[in-house]
Amino acid sequence: MLGRAVTASLSISVTSPNPLSKSFFGKTTNTHLSSSSENPFFTLSTLSWNISRRSSSRSSRMEKSFTTRASAQPLTNADELIDSVETFIFDCDGVIWKGDKLIDGVPETLDLLRSKGKRLVFVTNNSTKSRKQYGKKFETLGLSVSEEEIFASSFAAAAYLKSINFPKDKKVYVIGEDGILKELELAGIQYLGGPADGDKKIELKPGFLMEHDKDIGAVVVGFDRYFNYYKIQYGTLCIRENPGCLFIATNRDAVTHLTDAQEWAGGGGSMVGALGGSTQREPLVVGKPSTFMMDYLANEFGIQKSQICMVGDRLDTDILFGQNGGCKTLLVLSGVTSLSMLQSPNNSIQPDFYTNKISDFLSLKATTV
Repeated sequence: MLGRAVTASLSISVTSPNPLSKSFFGKTTNTHLSSSSENPFFTLSTLSWNISRRSSSRSSRMEKSFTTRASAQPLTNADELIDSVETFIFDCDGVIWKGDKLIDGVPETLDLLRSKGKRLVFVTNNSTKSRKQYGKKFETLGLSVSEEEIFASSFAAAAYLKSINFPKDKKVYVIGEDGILKELELAGIQYLGGPADGDKKIELKPGFLMEHDKDIGAVVVGFDRYFNYYKIQYGTLCIRENPGCLFIATNRDAVTHLTDAQEWAGGGGSMVGALGGSTQREPLVVGKPSTFMMDYLANEFGIQKSQICMVGDRLDTDILFGQNGGCKTLLVLSGVTSLSMLQSPNNSIQPDFYTNKISDFLSLKATTV
């Protein structure tokens, strides 16, 4: 019998006579953001700050609860796990591919799961591409995956802004790459920044004052290979000086797989950390392990979260994402997490199961008694 994971959930409520019940691109959700202000947008920075403070205290409580979880069990009966859920959510980097190289056995594994009638969803914290661009990457690697099955943190940022009815007269300053820009454009949200600011420099002369757009209502920060001091200062000015300006992070990953040869710094976390340091603000994170994407997915596909298995290579994003959402969790050791890291006394996040790679689904059968 498969063990049931202890679940952790984060709820947000702010008392208000005028609750906002929004939808994600036409899909009704049960997530409510409320405010006592006549203009709810201008209280969102305070809301996000309160969210982060409550999340911090809850995170410490969650960490304590995770220390009581049983140690992760090696996956020995793949069929039993497959039969116990309807949907598999896969992280991409370190699970499906590393850099631009497909991990061995992935196509056959996905074919097996589809043949058993399982719904497959692919979720990535990498914000450098849009859903459409990721669709092309899957195709290039020989995988048949539709755009509707892909959820990147670039999309999550745009979906979140859409869900809170981000004002049409406000703009987003982007510290990130093309994926965020394309998703904002598809959502009809004005933006500036991104790679276009990658070559900009600040010449510090006596009395120099840097101007910024007063209509910036949100700063979205993701992985950015063109990160520079100009962007740090511009984003900082917007967050600190524009009333109600939101500070949104696509993720806080410490490293990422830009190539299959090694881990690379700045999965988004280092850029977010720079803005956090200069603004003394905590961001609202829309990627994993935030429950935002899980709630969106469950609503989009009509999935019961108890019928989902989250498969990933990171403990603090993928596995915590699944646990926060009340899902079964499977850690694969083909990415950033090693067996020694999983079993370290300092690690408090334990998945339900672990295995070497997802292609183990092809070979691990029930033990004959």
